[in-house]
Amino acid sequence: MILYGISTCDTCKKALKALKAEGIEVTFRDVRAEPLKAEEIAEFVQAFGDAIINRQSTTWRSLGEFLRAAEPEAQLAAQPTLMKRPVIRSGKDLYLGWDEKVIAALLK
Repeated sequence: MILYGISTCDTCKKALKALKAEGIEVTFRDVRAEPLKAEEIAEFVQAFGDAIINRQSTTWRSLGEFLRAAEPEAQLAAQPTLMKRPVIRSGKDLYLGWDEKVIAALLK
């Protein structure tokens, strides 16, 4: 399992801690330190659409109009921290966020 996020994100920390507490082997990937590849960005956008962009973040509020109007792929390539977090890859499945639905699916 891979958890994509940033090291300072409280939600990512909670998800990582919960998964490890269940004995699940999980690799954390900080998208600031190791930016997403174009194929990963395309896969995430295909899976989640515009929901992959966190429009409530300070990063979003600081964007110029040009980047705000761009496609999600361009936004994530330019600013990886715009990604809603965490994105969790479990086998072939992708999950976005850390809510009741994701918790129930991963911590069966």
